[in-house]
Amino acid sequence: MIFRTILAAVTVTLLISGQAAAHSVTIGALSLTDLWTRATPPSAPTAGGYLTIENTGAEADRLIGIASPVAGRAEVHEMTTKDGTMIMRPAPGGIEIPAGGTVALAPGGFHIMFMDLKEPFVEGGKVPVTFTFEKAGSIDTFLHVLGLGARGPEGDHPHDGAAHGSGQ
Repeated sequence: MIFRTILAAVTVTLLISGQAAAHSVTIGALSLTDLWTRATPPSAPTAGGYLTIENTGAEADRLIGIASPVAGRAEVHEMTTKDGTMIMRPAPGGIEIPAGGTVALAPGGFHIMFMDLKEPFVEGGKVPVTFTFEKAGSIDTFLHVLGLGARGPEGDHPHDGAAHGSGQ
């Protein structure tokens, strides 16, 4: 009997946590999904943020701005490896979302860099964020805060950080 109660509680917890990390928002022809970040240690000055952007439209758009009230500033950054050394730098001019394409901002590639954090990101919380696109405009949403070592909303597999479609 105790085993069944524990099993039921674990199942409900897994279902709720899976649903908590599953939301999407749409602005114009753009659909934003898998919006997440990792919890941060109490004094961390920076954090990464991740999402997938799908453009179902006939024209490319461009992510040109990111803002959050919990960070002094936020930018799109790109992480690359050159001669065995990882290099992270801002993506000047934002990032193109090709017509009919999908771009994943994920660990190891393009990602959001939150700098000058005003408070830690706490597992189970939400980080408010505003995304601004060149054509579609701005949208307010949030990133789900997953555990410190989370690999993504699904947890089982790492994202490859690749941009899919033309223009990348």
